[in-house]
Amino acid sequence: MVVCFVGHRKISADEHFVSCMKECISRLVSYGKADTFLFGSRSEFDALCLKIVTELKRDYPHIKRIYVRAAYPDIDDNYEKYLLTLYDETYIPETTKNAGKASYIKRNRHMIDRADLCVFYYDPNYKPVKRSLLSGKSYGNSGTMLAYRYAKSRNKEILNMFTIV
Repeated sequence: MVVCFVGHRKISADEHFVSCMKECISRLVSYGKADTFLFGSRSEFDALCLKIVTELKRDYPHIKRIYVRAAYPDIDDNYEKYLLTLYDETYIPETTKNAGKASYIKRNRHMIDRADLCVFYYDPNYKPVKRSLLSGKSYGNSGTMLAYRYAKSRNKEILNMFTIV
């Protein structure tokens, strides 16, 4: 089973939340037969999930941690070697290579399409702040919101950890 993780850049991760995440991912591996985990980057949620999956890898060495890059189509050996200290594999999807500002959206869609289960940290009230030259602040679309809507439109199995905890 392939699982992808998508979440907001900043999350509220108290001890209870971390405990619930550990229990959830552990059950996915031991009962759900999850063996491949897809990760993006730049979010506290991704970092937390990577830490948990890495800890589980000690007891389940067959599970794979895959970093799906949204940038840097061509990486040098040193950077790849560094990434492979954290992950078992890394790649950039073809659809992402020339996507420009939409590269993160394309990468998230690729992960969702490939996954059997999408684990989100999606707060429907979250509004990312963007700085505007004229007004100082504006609110943009959340990449997590776009990914969540995409996963729903694809009828993917979704587990939203924001609503569970």
